[in-house]
Amino acid sequence: MAIILDHTVLPAHDHEGSARFFAEVMGLPYEGPDRHFAPVRVNSALTLDFIRSEQPLAGHHLAFRVDEAEFEAILRRLQARGIPYGDDPGSPDNLQTSHPLAAKGLYFVDPNGHLFEVMTHR
Repeated sequence: MAIILDHTVLPAHDHEGSARFFAEVMGLPYEGPDRHFAPVRVNSALTLDFIRSEQPLAGHHLAFRVDEAEFEAILRRLQARGIPYGDDPGSPDNLQTSHPLAAKGLYFVDPNGHLFEVMTHR
């Protein structure tokens, strides 16, 4: 059997708000909390489980491959919400979408300091 990542837990000061933010930008449904998590199903194999944390947060980096149409839809949602994005993890606000490993790619930061990367295939 292949090893498949089932879920990952991301700490957040406002776990439900963070789940809604991520879901809205990525075009995914958020169906509300489940026990102490605010889960967002990314695909049939992966769920991001946001959890409330009162501690100082260390940002995580998660990268997602998407097709061209989904990339453009995510970019439009970022632009419509005025969320900065960029083509470099050190400059996630330069409004560029070039990427060294993909035809197009971008980074954006959520309110908790998590760095999300979205890239197309070559």
